[in-house]
Amino acid sequence: MELDVRGEICPYPMMKAVEAMKKVNGSESVVVITDHAPCLDTIPPQAIRNGYTYEVEETGSPEWRITLNPKGEK
Repeated sequence: MELDVRGEICPYPMMKAVEAMKKVNGSESVVVITDHAPCLDTIPPQAIRNGYTYEVEETGSPEWRITLNPKGEK
């Protein structure tokens, strides 16, 4: 599942990421595309709380792709 939350500010991207993780219930990865730097501090802790690992990739200036993977999947 991919969420494009560019242009949105916290807490909305984090809330949408949590909602998406709960919706897929560990069955697939969730990719969050954001241009809001505070998401790098709010989404990863929520991923861990929901049983996901995370990877952050800078894709632009400023733009990031946060990939949330169910634990055990890479």
